[in-house]
Amino acid sequence: MRVPRNCPPASCRALLRSAAVASSVALAAGAAAQAPPPDATLDPVVVTATRQAERSFDVPASVDIIGAREIQQGQPMVNLSETLSRVPGIVANNRQNYAQDLQISSRGFGARATFGVRGIRLYQDDIPQTMPDGQGQTGSFMLLATQRLEVLRGPFSTLYGNASGGVITAFTESGTVVPEFTATAGGGSYGTWTLGGKATGIARGVGYVVAATHFETDGYRDHSAAQRDLGVVKLTFTPNEQSRVTLLATTQSQPESLDPLGLTRAQWEANPRQADPVAYQYDTRKTIHQEQGGATVDYGFDNATTLKVTGYAGRRLIRQYLAFSGATPATSSGGVTDLDRDFGGLSARVARRFDTGAGAITLAAGLEYESQKEVRQGFVNNNGQLGELRRDEDDSVTSSAAYAQLVWAFYPGFQLTAGVRGTEVRFESADHLITPQNPDDSGSAKYRKTAPVAGLLWHVTDSVNVYASYGEGFETPTFAELAYKPGAQGLNFGLNAATSQALEVGIKAFVARRHRVNLAVYAVDTDDEIVVNAAVGGRTTYKNAGKTTRRGVELGYDGEFDNGWRAHVAYTYLRAEFANDSTTGTPAVLVPAGNRLPGVPEQTAYAELAWNPPTMPWFNAAAEVQYVSKVYVNDRNTDAAPAYTVANLRVGVEQRSGDWTLRAFARLNNVADVNYVGSVIVGDANGRYFEPSPGRNWYVGASANARF
Repeated sequence: MRVPRNCPPASCRALLRSAAVASSVALAAGAAAQAPPPDATLDPVVVTATRQAERSFDVPASVDIIGAREIQQGQPMVNLSETLSRVPGIVANNRQNYAQDLQISSRGFGARATFGVRGIRLYQDDIPQTMPDGQGQTGSFMLLATQRLEVLRGPFSTLYGNASGGVITAFTESGTVVPEFTATAGGGSYGTWTLGGKATGIARGVGYVVAATHFETDGYRDHSAAQRDLGVVKLTFTPNEQSRVTLLATTQSQPESLDPLGLTRAQWEANPRQADPVAYQYDTRKTIHQEQGGATVDYGFDNATTLKVTGYAGRRLIRQYLAFSGATPATSSGGVTDLDRDFGGLSARVARRFDTGAGAITLAAGLEYESQKEVRQGFVNNNGQLGELRRDEDDSVTSSAAYAQLVWAFYPGFQLTAGVRGTEVRFESADHLITPQNPDDSGSAKYRKTAPVAGLLWHVTDSVNVYASYGEGFETPTFAELAYKPGAQGLNFGLNAATSQALEVGIKAFVARRHRVNLAVYAVDTDDEIVVNAAVGGRTTYKNAGKTTRRGVELGYDGEFDNGWRAHVAYTYLRAEFANDSTTGTPAVLVPAGNRLPGVPEQTAYAELAWNPPTMPWFNAAAEVQYVSKVYVNDRNTDAAPAYTVANLRVGVEQRSGDWTLRAFARLNNVADVNYVGSVIVGDANGRYFEPSPGRNWYVGASANARF
């Protein structure tokens, strides 16, 4: 087993002891019983971890599946946060602010993001939803048409490049053999309502999925109303016996989503539903329009050799009104950000399987290229009106990569998975607004990394697998993190990429065919961690903080019991901290070694108990409980959002009659009416750290499905 570089001796010894314990547990479990193969729902096939189809049980990595039942049954199907809390190691916060998107982190990576998702690669089918600079958005995912989510954490995210936390992939449904149409509707607290429609089928050999949804809310907090329209079209056909073509197009329209901003502790305690007064003064809001299309061709040369080629392109328009005027020419880039972005990419992957005397071997190699070009402008925010130009530049990011991968069953019961990826990410900016107060801020930066990954899996018995994996990763700054230079205009090209070394050991076990347990222990050491330097009036600057460490344990359980009972448990312990002294803010203030990384809870837990009685197959019910420990709001750890526990209840009914299926459900969230902070804005210099979550609230929904 290889230990990460610079791993403190005590931590390394603890990891090795954990590995030994896991192996002992595996041997004991294997000796106890030889269980028959588990049900498919507990042992799905995944493709995200190693880019090829394998049983999740046989992958030397932490990868979880969220199926259509969990995504669609008893859920509004508006946000990924509805179900991602089921996954150990993932924190997915609904900020109650659709101007800033969800706040998602994986093993502590991405927690500092003030908007969007960073540190985690997002995909829809084979098409990236993360830009080449490392920042992605979840708002374009349509859950009504999502068949499953795959969530990968740990070292094997190395194979996807510019991300250290992991990969989240949404897979769209395929056309059904019998044509179907589904209509959905729902509504609930705070003026929230949804509508949706979906058609699936096969026509003249072409499988199709066409879906559209509308979401609208007045918002839990003042000044937080939003609406969003999504559309998706997926077409699949086979031109010949060797090939398969998939076409995918998506749209997102989100006009004038209001931004209530964060609250200070005093504001939150006085009235968690209020918006900060400057939100009204500057009418903080955001508009998003995005269209994207792509195509994937799968070609089989023979039974052992395959080729996959994917190309995509899109356009994203954003205009955001921030909480300050941005009028000062010498140091401000404006209080209104306007982005016109074109993006696209191309990838190719070839794989071949060999059956040799030394065991089965699968070799794969791939090339990737991604491009992002945008016109970035900044204007003065004249109390909610567009003012004078303060920024005008052309920004571009390109990412090119090559990777190779080996999967080798080299000895009975053992499998080696290894790979290497070389990535280059290049940033360029051409400044078109040059004045005596604002000199030419053009510039460029280039980041390179060659990163290995390896995993060894021991198939102890048919019911127990033990694995260990190691990988190196890196994260470049995003353009949002480069956008502001401390105390001046121009991009902050002085930021370095963060590099990490990650070690994970784990055990996956089935018990009596109806229960699955996953346990993972991991350590991640990061150099040049990118952290918030200062955040004032919507303008956030970043810096490299030196070394950080993450030490964690993840436990997942799924079980099925008699009389229609099912249980799910996810638990995470994560100690994420600064490994050496650093500074933050202007003027600089000491951040001592041992301080916790802000935005990262030490413990999270989720438990669900569901009931679908065999005697009443038309009825289902469930109770959900979520716990999150306190979350520090800044590097100095001077304040924190308190720990909280919330419980939700849901019930549903289903009626089938001929070709019709009718469903209805009701949810009661935060049953105990807990006043809690669901997410924090890391490092806000105004002290507006806290984003409160709703008290007791409800939602009801219904759907009708017809087969033709």
